[in-house]
Amino acid sequence: MTDAENLLWSILRRKQLKGYQFYRQKIIERYIVDFYRPMANLVIELDGGQHYSERGKKQDNIRDKVIEERGMKVLRFSDREVFEDIEAVIERIWNHL
Repeated sequence: MTDAENLLWSILRRKQLKGYQFYRQKIIERYIVDFYRPMANLVIELDGGQHYSERGKKQDNIRDKVIEERGMKVLRFSDREVFEDIEAVIERIWNHL
């Protein structure tokens, strides 16, 4: 896991957020998502620099579409957001639970 993923996982693990169970590195279709909350159909993805290239954006759009077609919501955050404003990231996740 990246440093940003480790930071967010330290808050999500052990049902620390509203008592909800999250999974990390969950396989959905042919993708491995960063975090997953099954009861909320919520996928959380953290994006490092490679996600902002044209190729990365295109791949993420395809991936999100496949996941969303299965009835799941995808929330994306940049690594920078996690490090600079973790409270806002948690609040956004909280609002989708």
